[in-house]
Amino acid sequence: MIRKFEKSHPYPGLLIIVEGIDGSGKTTQLQLLHRWLEGMNRRVFLTEWNSSRLVNEAIKRGKKKNLLTPTTFSILHATDFADRLAHLIIAPLKAGMIVCADRYIYTAFSRDVVRGVGREWVRDMYGFAVKPDIAMYFRVPIEVSLERILSGRAALKFHEAGMDLGLSDDPTESFRLFQTRILSEYELIAQECGLTVMDATLPITRQQEIFRQLVQEKLAEHDPKPIVSVRRRSRTNV
Repeated sequence: MIRKFEKSHPYPGLLIIVEGIDGSGKTTQLQLLHRWLEGMNRRVFLTEWNSSRLVNEAIKRGKKKNLLTPTTFSILHATDFADRLAHLIIAPLKAGMIVCADRYIYTAFSRDVVRGVGREWVRDMYGFAVKPDIAMYFRVPIEVSLERILSGRAALKFHEAGMDLGLSDDPTESFRLFQTRILSEYELIAQECGLTVMDATLPITRQQEIFRQLVQEKLAEHDPKPIVSVRRRSRTNV
């Protein structure tokens, strides 16, 4: 099976994605980059994981009642991603825009495998996804991640802590066990897929400097020329 994410995409736009466990700071870094690009009058669009309306309610209901098997979980997220890819990633890329994606296929590669889905199976399922031009993995220790999350809210979320896997009755301990396994998968993915590793314990400003430098280097060789225009949709800023 030919996996599209294993070779460069044909679109004139630029796809920048960030990955990492919860509390890695990736969202903050991408938002800062997004504002910086807008400040340079670049045509840029921000998209997030689980942003499709197609199966959003089904995923929410399944999570709330804990009804989803690992395979069902994986298929629903792949369906959500396929809709997101077609409307919120490919369309702007065709128009020569810079797309900043908070989480991409590598989130599924890590989480789904930890929940018991086969590595090759999930990679084949996402074989339709295009390869990012810049893929950043924000590496952070579990304890740092946990401290950051709990400093902003009182409790961990059920699935965030991997409570559905029965690893521990204690949410904090379950989080440590679950996210440690995800970290191990991310390390494999970073090597396999060529993700650029960022030390997410560095000061926010330093991380952003490194991130911007990588993007500037890519932009120096990037001259977007739209293939087609992107029709404005109420749910996007395109």
